[in-house]
Amino acid sequence: MKATLELFFFGVYPYVALTVFFVGSLLRFEREQYTWKSDSSQLLRRGSLRWGSNLFHIGIISLFFTHLVGLLTPPAVYHAFGVTTQFKQMMAIVVGAVLGVVCLIGLLLLIHRRWSEIRLAHNSNTSDWVTLLWILLVLVVGIASIFTSVHHTDGAVMVQLGEWAQRIVTFRGGAVGALEGVPGVYRLHMVLGMTLFVIFPFTRLVHVWSGFASVTYLARAWQIVRPR
Repeated sequence: MKATLELFFFGVYPYVALTVFFVGSLLRFEREQYTWKSDSSQLLRRGSLRWGSNLFHIGIISLFFTHLVGLLTPPAVYHAFGVTTQFKQMMAIVVGAVLGVVCLIGLLLLIHRRWSEIRLAHNSNTSDWVTLLWILLVLVVGIASIFTSVHHTDGAVMVQLGEWAQRIVTFRGGAVGALEGVPGVYRLHMVLGMTLFVIFPFTRLVHVWSGFASVTYLARAWQIVRPR
């Protein structure tokens, strides 16, 4: 039973999550473009929005890219630059802790703002709360995993997690076996994180795509305005 669950959550579920993430986002963009927005609540109440939004977005975007680079960079690459596995592990702990706390403070400010302001509460739907609370859960478990990481300063577990991620994205077998002996807190964090990709297309999180797409404006041709 345990082996079956591990095979599903760490061998099959990653592909399910990524498929829902990409295909679901594409279908929503094609079929429901009027719902493709962040549903800004600034007009209802500013309050702690600036601090909460800035801290949250800085934290979560930085965490996403540090996770992405950290997991998908083979040891041979950072070793070539003179970075040891132990140093990378310590950097991951320190940077992860700082960004995690920054993101958590911002998220708590946003949750408190939405909960305490009656107009915001009435204009918040189920998907809003599911999104906020699920990100909170992922974040809290991720921060909790840092206390386990300080007992694995040799970086061996980090290498295992990276090997799993690299095998998943390159469609190589043995991904589940790469997690042999990895503590449960990491596994829980991984499943919760993958589930966030599953709910992504059905919530306001889809506006993240627009944020990445805005970079194309830098290379877009000038808009020609007809003179009088």
